Amino acid sequence: MPRKARILVPRCPHHIVQRGHNRKAVFVEDRDYQYYLDNIKEFKAELGIKLYAWCLMTNHVHLILEPADEVENLSQLMKRLAGRQSAFVNKLESRTGSLWEGRFKASPIQRDEYLLQCVRYIEMNPVRANMVPSLDAYKWSSYHERMGNTQSGMLDLDACFLGLASTAVKRKERYRKYIEAEVSEAELQMLRESVQRNQLTGNNRFVDEIETRTGLRVEKRGRGRPVIEK
Repeated sequence: MPRKARILVPRCPHHIVQRGHNRKAVFVEDRDYQYYLDNIKEFKAELGIKLYAWCLMTNHVHLILEPADEVENLSQLMKRLAGRQSAFVNKLESRTGSLWEGRFKASPIQRDEYLLQCVRYIEMNPVRANMVPSLDAYKWSSYHERMGNTQSGMLDLDACFLGLASTAVKRKERYRKYIEAEVSEAELQMLRESVQRNQLTGNNRFVDEIETRTGLRVEKRGRGRPVIEK
């Protein structure tokens, strides 16, 4: 049975997930995490891709990436990341083969309604997994740079985040309240299933928009949680 085609859309944010082979650990030491992040910074600049969020877990990664008009650069970036990380770890551990289970998962995101929800979902992963008591204790996500605690130059601030408030201080205060708010299981399930099934993260209006832009038939799915109240 042929595998389901991924939908990649130019100038649209995508929730990306890639898992380690057989769910085994990809990142063991700090240098493993840092090497991956250094390569993202290099490749995204070279390929003209924006990075709106990231979280490196032990055996998988979450990214929000937006390609420019050359949508194929998104696949190129993920291919380069996977190949370079595999070569790095293989050399350290005297092994061969890929670290990754196969193709990455991708879900185009309806920007205004769902992008902030996806950012929150990604950055809260370590807390939901009971790895740390709070986001301040986990350094391998975009949260620290978003809050101004670190300055790696990797994070691109999207219009949805910038629109939370008119000043950086108020924006960070509002985002902290937003990310710490209780999230329904329905929202979590919608975001999780959208990317695992390579479906859109958006409502029916977004489905129609993507069908028009791509000329492809998109599988229909129910609505998720609406945008946060302002």
